[in-house]
Amino acid sequence: MDATMSSMKSQVRSIDCDLLVVGSGASGLAAAVTAAWHGLKVVVVEKAPVFGGATAWSGGWMWAPGNPLARRAGIHEDPQQPRTYLKNELGDRYDAERIDAFLDNAPGMVSFFEQNTALQFVDGNAIPDVHGKVAGAGTEGHQVIAAPYDARELGALNTRLRKTMRETSFLGMPIMAGSDLGAFLSMTRSPRSFIHVTKRFLRHLRDLAVHGRAMHLVNGVALTGRLAKSADDLAVQMIESAPAKRLIRENGVVRGAIVSTPEGDIEIRAAKGVVLAAGGFPNDVARRRELFPRTPTGDEHLALPPESCSGDGITLGESAGGALDTRVASPAAWAPVSRVHHADGTIGHFPHIIERGKPGLIGVLSNGKRFVNEADGYYDYVAAMVAQAPQGEEVHSWLVCDHRFQRLYGLGYARPFPIPVGRFVRNGYLKRGDTIEALATACGIPAAALAATVKRFNEHARQGKDPDFGRGSTPYNRKMGDPLHKGPNPCVAPIEQGPFYAVKVLPGSFGTFAGLKTNGNAQVLGADGRPIAGLYAVGTDMASVMGGFYPSGGINLGPAMTFGFIAGRHAAGASDAASVDRNTGPSRNPEVAPGSDLQMTMRRDSL
Repeated sequence: MDATMSSMKSQVRSIDCDLLVVGSGASGLAAAVTAAWHGLKVVVVEKAPVFGGATAWSGGWMWAPGNPLARRAGIHEDPQQPRTYLKNELGDRYDAERIDAFLDNAPGMVSFFEQNTALQFVDGNAIPDVHGKVAGAGTEGHQVIAAPYDARELGALNTRLRKTMRETSFLGMPIMAGSDLGAFLSMTRSPRSFIHVTKRFLRHLRDLAVHGRAMHLVNGVALTGRLAKSADDLAVQMIESAPAKRLIRENGVVRGAIVSTPEGDIEIRAAKGVVLAAGGFPNDVARRRELFPRTPTGDEHLALPPESCSGDGITLGESAGGALDTRVASPAAWAPVSRVHHADGTIGHFPHIIERGKPGLIGVLSNGKRFVNEADGYYDYVAAMVAQAPQGEEVHSWLVCDHRFQRLYGLGYARPFPIPVGRFVRNGYLKRGDTIEALATACGIPAAALAATVKRFNEHARQGKDPDFGRGSTPYNRKMGDPLHKGPNPCVAPIEQGPFYAVKVLPGSFGTFAGLKTNGNAQVLGADGRPIAGLYAVGTDMASVMGGFYPSGGINLGPAMTFGFIAGRHAAGASDAASVDRNTGPSRNPEVAPGSDLQMTMRRDSL
C-alpha cells in the first residue's frame, strides 16, 4: 500500500510558488498582479478554459470614492461622506473594519494600478450614487472604469481570454458604458453619434474579418485584458482549465492546493498561501435553493456569471474551516434578467440595466400594477419584485412600452432601430399587441388592470410627473434617463403609440453576496473569528463588504479590486495594507510608461 501511494504521489507534478490564486476575475488578477509586483512568485489557476471570470461579462465599473481621477478633476470629497452614506445604507450590517479597509485602500489601489501596470482608467465622475435621498450620497467622483484597450497589445494571450457577453454585445462588439453607449442610443437623432457608431462598427467588422473577434476591448473585457497583460508582464504563471480540487494544509496553515488539469493533477505549493477568487456560487443550484428567497428548486434564478462560477472557492474555504456568512440583506447582487432563446438552440440571459430609466416604459407585476420606481437601481427593482409578486406564483414582471420607445431605445435583447423587431415577436421573446388590452392578454395579465395602470401613468407622464413612485426625482434617476428627451423629466413619457410591447423579466444576479467571512486584510475567518493562516478570499468568494446591499453601481468590482490589492500586499508582507500613498500612489519615474518592460525590470532590480 505504501509503495502504491508513493508511486501515485510521484506521478503528480509539482509547482512551487509564493502565492496561489484560484480564479481569474478582477479580484484574483488584482491580487496576483499586486503580489507579483511586490516580488512574489505567483500562479493563477482558472477552472474555465478562458481567463476573466464573471468580470469579463460585467459592465466594468468600480466604486472607489476618493480616487485619483476624481481628485485630478478637482473633486475633493470629505472622506467621511461615503462612510456616512454606507452607515445609513447598511445599518446594523455596517462592518467598520472592512469598510475602513475598503475606503482607505480604494484610492491607493487605483493609483497603484494606474502608475505601475497596464491597467489605466477612465473616470465616471458624473455618475451619482443610487439612493440620492440618503444622507451622504455622492453625486460625483465615485466611479472609475478600465480605459478601452487594443487587444493587439495582448498578443497570443488574447485568445486565452473570455470574450464579451453575447447578449450585451452587438455581433460580438462590446459597447462601452457612458458616451459610447449614448452614441448608439442617439445615432438616429445626432449626426455626430451616427458618425461615431459607423466608425466603431466598421472597425469591428474589420477586426472580425482579420482576427475573428473584437479587438477594441471595453468594459469588463478591457479590465480583465489589462489585468491579464499586467500579470503576464510580471511573469505570473496562468493556467486555464485547471480547477482547484482541494487545499493543502500543514499544521493548520494553508500551503497550496491540488489542481486538476487535462494532463493530470498538479500539486501547487504556495509558501505564502492561497487566495480564493473563484466567483462565488451564482451557478450552484443547491446553494441557491437553500439561500435564495422564493427559489423552491434553485432553477428559477437567471444568473449572469459564467457556469464556472459555481461555488468552488467557497467549498474550498469551508474545507479549511472557513465560516460562510449568510447574514446579509440579500444573498445575491440582484439584476432583472430576461431569458433569450438564440437561433442556435442555446439560451442566454439579458440584464435589463439601461432601458428601465428611459422615458416611456413601466414595469408591472402579473396583476397589471406597477410596483417600483423603474429608474432606480437594478438591485432595487428585483428586491421589490421578489417582495411584492403575488404569493404562490412565479416571481416575474413585465416591462411594457410602446412602438416609439422600442424603436428608440430597444427593449431588452430586442435592439432599437434599425434592427428589425419582428423576429423577437415571432420567437416569443417579445409580446406585442395593437392595444394595451391585447398586449395584456398576450402576457396573461388582467386587461382592465393593465389598461388602468397605463392610463394613470400617462395622465401624469404628459406633465413629466410620477406621483406614485417619484421617477426622475433623484440624480441617479435622471442619469439613467434620456438627456435628449424633450420634456421636463428625462425619465418619464406617456405610453401611447401602438403597437405595444412587453418582455418578461425574472430575478437574476451579477453574482452572490453571501460568502466566506473575512477581516480587513481579506483573510478568511474560522468559526472562532480567527484568521485561517495562509487563506484569503476576495471578490464574491468573500462575503459582501456592503452587507448584501447595493448602494451604488460598481460596489462589486470596486471592493473586488481593492481587497485583491489588499490580499496581495498582505501576502507579500507589505508594511500595511494602506501604505500606498493615497494622494499620488507609489513613486515612479515619470519618463517610464506604466506597465512597460523597462518599468517592470526596474521594479525587479529594486527588490
